[in-house]
Amino acid sequence: MIIISKKENIIFTQIKSLSLEYEEGIPESILKMELELYKQDLDDILEELTKKNLINYTNNKIKISTEANNEITIEEGIDADYENELNLNEKNSLKIIKSLVKDDKTISRYLLEGNLLYGELKLSNFIMYHVLLSLKNNNLIKMIKKNNGYYYQLLI
Repeated sequence: MIIISKKENIIFTQIKSLSLEYEEGIPESILKMELELYKQDLDDILEELTKKNLINYTNNKIKISTEANNEITIEEGIDADYENELNLNEKNSLKIIKSLVKDDKTISRYLLEGNLLYGELKLSNFIMYHVLLSLKNNNLIKMIKKNNGYYYQLLI
């Protein structure tokens, strides 16, 4: 039995449906256009599906592997591992947040944004705000206002 996340299932289902049209392999650009995903998000999920031997991903072509006929289970609910739903930048940012938060699970907005921009990850402004928005949407962090400014609170 192979366990995959919801996002992986969406992409895997799309790959199965497109594989009938593209017998030599589905071009990555076609899949990206069909799913309307960022390239990095798609690459991360394709890498995970390759690790689970569900697809073969070489030369920007995607094919269903023979392992794809095994029983597949989809993670669901609150108990599902949230990290499977995050891309690499989001996972790395979450690790940084966990290392920086205080006992009350808060971190100053400016301290966090500064660490993401100029620290180990060196994210651009656009990617940093995309990562923070994604973490908020996944209910992993939220912005709160205290007397002395804005803070992010870690919710996990």
